[in-house]
Amino acid sequence: MLIRVGSRGSRLALTQAELASARLRAPGIEIALVPITTAGDRDRTKPFGEIGARGVFVKELEEALLDHRIDIAVHSAKDMTSTDTEGLRVGAYLAREDPRDALCGAEAILPGMRVGTASARRTAQLLALEPSLSIEPLRGNVETRLRKRGERGLDAVVLAACGLDRLGLAREIGHRFDPEELLPEAGQGALALQVREGDAHLVAAADHEETRMRVEAERAVVAAVGGGCLAPLGAYHDGITLTGLIAAEDGSWIERLTGDDPTALGMELADASRRHT
Repeated sequence: MLIRVGSRGSRLALTQAELASARLRAPGIEIALVPITTAGDRDRTKPFGEIGARGVFVKELEEALLDHRIDIAVHSAKDMTSTDTEGLRVGAYLAREDPRDALCGAEAILPGMRVGTASARRTAQLLALEPSLSIEPLRGNVETRLRKRGERGLDAVVLAACGLDRLGLAREIGHRFDPEELLPEAGQGALALQVREGDAHLVAAADHEETRMRVEAERAVVAAVGGGCLAPLGAYHDGITLTGLIAAEDGSWIERLTGDDPTALGMELADASRRHT
């Protein structure tokens, strides 16, 4: 049986697709990796919100699934929209790796530093930690952003720790932010295996129950805030406590709330945001 696994074409994405494929291989099963270029890959200059909000690294992979050009799509769970696309579902989440954000190029945030990131969520929380920071937009794959730090004379860049770990680049990390400092993106650190409805059996053996519980709760928080909301959002379940965050991009206000019900928590965050606007 041949299973076609779709992935973005970056080194990190293909590394992640191979991690997923290793969990799926079994006697009688052959895996073929199918690289697919997404809107987020084609345009590496505009902020994500100008390209198409959330899901800019997902849409083309989902279309390939719906068109039966691939059988499984491997996503960084943080790149997915907060609700499932009609006809598709996440059939499995691999066991979550480090969900934290990582500071590369320095061991701590200091006043006046120039820091590169394209994430509104990271920008808001960094400025709340240290308002004197100069945040500079920085896009591209992991290796490109690390290289641009030196080329542009930035003091540091902020990336997902899990991506650096998967690429064998943990040596680049000077500091891993505790979620109390920078709350992660919903799903950060987890890989999602997306399939067509009715095909969950293809990936069921790879599903990690604890990761599914945590990531689905985080996605539900974002969904309750509003899937099209472009305000900086974060959500993280540590296995005990579910925390959600919404903020102004300039860090002038941040609402960080906890709760047991993801939908209620998301609605509370949305209400808190409205109070600031």
